[in-house]
Amino acid sequence: MTKMDIPEEVVEVWQDNWDSFWLFEALSTQWRAGAGGLIGLDYSSILPVAQMLGLKKKKLKQIFPDLRVMEAVALQQMHQAEEK
Repeated sequence: MTKMDIPEEVVEVWQDNWDSFWLFEALSTQWRAGAGGLIGLDYSSILPVAQMLGLKKKKLKQIFPDLRVMEAVALQQMHQAEEK
């Protein structure tokens, strides 16, 4: 699947979720893959990317659960698309 396969859709991101979304989007090339395909984000890249975005460790602790939810939903969507 490539970006070309995903229809472009405009969505609103609530202000409270902006940092979480911003970090997740910045990590879009940091996926780990195994024999069965993508398995999750490369967690070793989260802190350096967050720092590049200017996010403090305290803020990262607050948004990490959001990041995990987005990761899980993204994996679910990508695996469903592979099954089609």
